[in-house]
Amino acid sequence: MPTVAVDKADLWDRLGRKYSTEEFDKLCFEYGLELDEDTTEEVEASIKKGLPAERPQLKIEIPANRYDLLCIEGISRALRVFLGKDQPPDYKHAYPPGGKNSLLTVTISPETKQIRSYFACAILRGVKFTERSYASFIDLQDKLHQNICRRRQFVAIGTHDLDTLQGPFRYEARPPRDIKFVPLGKDKEYTAEELMTVYESEKHLSRYLPIIKDSPVYPIIYDSKDRVLSMPPIINSEHSKITLKTQNVFIDVTATDETKLGIVVNIVATMFSEYCQEPFTIEPCKVIYPDGKERITPDISSRHTNVHASYVNSCTGLSLSAAEVSTLLTRMSLHASVSPNDSDELQMQIPPTRPDILHECDIMEDAAIAYGFNNLPDTFPSTSTVAQPLAISKLSDVVRTEWAFAGWVEVLPLILCSHEENFEWLNRKDDGTQAVKIANPKTLEFQVVRTSLLPGLLKTIRENRSHPLPIRIFETSDVVFKDATRERQARNERHAAALWCNKTAGFEVVHGMLDRIMQMLEVPKISSTDFKAETGYYIKEASDPAFFPGRAATVYYRAPPISKSHLTAIKDDIKAAIHSRNDAEIGTLGVLHPSVLEKFEIGYPCSALEFTLEPFKKEMQKVWTNPE
Repeated sequence: MPTVAVDKADLWDRLGRKYSTEEFDKLCFEYGLELDEDTTEEVEASIKKGLPAERPQLKIEIPANRYDLLCIEGISRALRVFLGKDQPPDYKHAYPPGGKNSLLTVTISPETKQIRSYFACAILRGVKFTERSYASFIDLQDKLHQNICRRRQFVAIGTHDLDTLQGPFRYEARPPRDIKFVPLGKDKEYTAEELMTVYESEKHLSRYLPIIKDSPVYPIIYDSKDRVLSMPPIINSEHSKITLKTQNVFIDVTATDETKLGIVVNIVATMFSEYCQEPFTIEPCKVIYPDGKERITPDISSRHTNVHASYVNSCTGLSLSAAEVSTLLTRMSLHASVSPNDSDELQMQIPPTRPDILHECDIMEDAAIAYGFNNLPDTFPSTSTVAQPLAISKLSDVVRTEWAFAGWVEVLPLILCSHEENFEWLNRKDDGTQAVKIANPKTLEFQVVRTSLLPGLLKTIRENRSHPLPIRIFETSDVVFKDATRERQARNERHAAALWCNKTAGFEVVHGMLDRIMQMLEVPKISSTDFKAETGYYIKEASDPAFFPGRAATVYYRAPPISKSHLTAIKDDIKAAIHSRNDAEIGTLGVLHPSVLEKFEIGYPCSALEFTLEPFKKEMQKVWTNPE
């Protein structure tokens, strides 16, 4: 949860009264916030000692999804509405005298698709900054950059003194050697290539350089006189920097994610629109995309949705009417009105400051906060339930128990490993379709999410070479594979693996471990040519570069037919064809290749077994849910 430090006296002025620490702590709790610290005592102690001290501050913990509360403007605005001192503000577009045809335009070049393709902007007119409001303006941008913007990787914000610029603007992407301007805080021009070197030694900016450093083009924003506004996501221009005298603020936002782009530009614009000459008004801009489409930004229109009083009551245990729920939601800065066609339905208008509201349950939560969590009735559940483990978890427990009873030790290596450990050190090639790679790994040890349990087991042996032989270890855990058919583009797969290290290879030992676990899972051992068998497992010699030639085998599993009654009426040859289609490779076992052991710095022979538990999940689920 982010922590926001606000000036204590400034907040009391905004709220219209002073609070004791206990009173404000209670108010924060009622609204769903938490007062982390009041620095008044520390400041007073410093003053008594004659030491320099800042004004007393309140440090407030904010929910991670409430971007509208990351500044004193948003906190005071929300609390005043919650206390009934104000109505929720109505954010509006303020068009220039010439209407939409006079809007400032920004043209996006096609080259920006190579680096940061999304762009939005807004203008705040007639702003009157004070030192504290100016500091809050900068701090909000920093908070957003560290939060939803993910350290500027997804979104970057730039703010400029519009009076120093002349529209229309252009958002382009150029080779770094072709970009030259005076960056913020400097007094001479640099090319973008030179800036990459200059900022390497600056702690604040060096962390952002990798975002664009290796790109053939860098994003850059120009005005009509070719003056640079900013080079996102790194630095703004010295020419257009805002000061306490700035009256008209131009906000530019670039992004790689369109949803986050809209959220960020709305939050920055709405939070500081209260300082405009006409409060809570924002002058939009016209963005022209490479395909000729035009868009007015920011989009501060309210989102419309419906919520039912009966749903709120069912979740909270209350018996409120729709009108009473509407009153509660108004305290949470939401516009709600009872539907003329349904007395149980509320028509909601979600303001642009509340992107955290995605579902009816989010609105119900706000109603519960306004009512008071401590005021909700205590009720005993009408039904009682008993939790059951997932089938895959129970399968894993069976494997753990049996292998532990056999005298083997369970280990828990990290799920991340280096690319070499996952592929090259096992003599396997990366075809680019299996491993999920980390975009910006902190170290070479954590480059990919493992696709096999073997690297972790081998590293465990390497770090425990001083232990007496034999070393017998196993692991039952997840590996991850790319999967384009899934929404998240990846899938987890539960594997079980065992590793034997001794003066002799011990192929028969890991083979015995496979036989034992199959026996416990009630999977019979069959022959690969036994087509009459409905289900079972068998092994066949295989060639795997991770294992010694001639001492490796593939484990096959024949899943049971869908219905036994169907198979009784089918001829043997057709039955055989069905079974052959159901025979699936589920794992491998064998003596590890000497080159593999050498790379992992292991000086004794090792045998390994690894197989997936996924094919057994459905069958085991049937057994456990129907014991008879």
